[in-house]
Amino acid sequence: MSVDGIRRDTRPGGPASSEAPDHTGAPGAADDLWAGHAGPLRGVRVIDVTSMIAGPFATNLLADFGAEVIKVEQPGGGDACRGIGPFASGESLKFPSLNRNKKAVTLDLGAPRGAALFRRLCAGADLLVENYRPGVMERWGLGPDDLRRDNPRLVVVRISGYGQTGPYRDKAGFGTPATAFAGLTYLLGYPDRPPLSVPISLADLLAGLYGALAALMTLYWRDARGGKGQVADVSLYESVFGLLESLVAEYGVAGHVRERRGDLGGGASPAGTYETGDGRHVVLVCSTDRTFNRLAEAIGRPDMITDPRYSTNARRVKRREEVDAIVGAWLRQRTLAESQRLLDAVGCPLSPVNSIADIFADAHYRAREDIVEVDHPRLGRVPMPGLVPRLSETPGRIVHGGPDPATHNDAVLGGLLGLGAEEIEALRRDGVV
Repeated sequence: MSVDGIRRDTRPGGPASSEAPDHTGAPGAADDLWAGHAGPLRGVRVIDVTSMIAGPFATNLLADFGAEVIKVEQPGGGDACRGIGPFASGESLKFPSLNRNKKAVTLDLGAPRGAALFRRLCAGADLLVENYRPGVMERWGLGPDDLRRDNPRLVVVRISGYGQTGPYRDKAGFGTPATAFAGLTYLLGYPDRPPLSVPISLADLLAGLYGALAALMTLYWRDARGGKGQVADVSLYESVFGLLESLVAEYGVAGHVRERRGDLGGGASPAGTYETGDGRHVVLVCSTDRTFNRLAEAIGRPDMITDPRYSTNARRVKRREEVDAIVGAWLRQRTLAESQRLLDAVGCPLSPVNSIADIFADAHYRAREDIVEVDHPRLGRVPMPGLVPRLSETPGRIVHGGPDPATHNDAVLGGLLGLGAEEIEALRRDGVV
């Protein structure tokens, strides 16, 4: 079925199709972004009804690699991320990066006409990503079961704080509380002070990564194995909890509760943050005996390689403070540049603790094009992280930052769903779009 076929079959009162929506290469919302450029997800249509960070990050990853992502926002304020800081000239600096390469339309999903148009969008889509609190989409008649009656091949990725099941499913889900609930916050900070929260939206970003992974896995299964869509349930807290795998075994097998110690966990020595002679902080980790042996040679302490107190990692861990004192003293006698040169030469992993200013000045970041600048209608050029991963044959690209609300109402509602200009204007007057 072509896009024209979708336009005819999904008009109100027209038959809903269960055929696979064949929009690969058809004229649509993605082609002006990806004309002449073969992104690996080109031809995949995504309806994005997400807000804030986790859901938008998931669909951002898909959009960067060619998926046609149609971002649906409620009329009025739109995505709440548009109103959170940091700001420049009153504009959110988060929103342009999290929503780049997407099309922006508005629909009041709580209004019957808005819900009907949303169902038509989903009838011609491959994937829906939503991060409303569990049960909200069902109350609007837009739950996965409702939408997949029109389009059995539709994949639905649902991102929430605590998942779609369980006694906490209805709790408000935000990343920082979810990180605490997951057990990570308990480990952060010093033993004599309260726990510290992660200073970035870690749980949200991890959930976005899992959401994008879930989308790819389920789309692959649909197309290569099953022939139909399915629902993926991603929670913020489980996205963090999954990183704590060693803690689970520590407690489950040995009954040990790991506590805050102010630096890295106790699995390797030396491992931690140290200061150089010119006042820079560095992180050094020797996770294997081979790496430690290189370090010992480099710092002029080859005796530690055979000394029974330090000759194995298990023994060094028991004498962590002694080892840290030896390594720390060597680093304090040298500048960052000298320490880096000597340890790089022997293959010992040392890294400066970079500020964002250090990152902007770093030659490696520049060579890898890790920071890109994207046009913004009011702020000019806005820097943001570049593309990850790098693909040799079908690389991603960044064409534009997050668009203003309703930017593509006419293109999507008119060009994709076939509404006339008068119909769109009537919807606009009534607050449906």
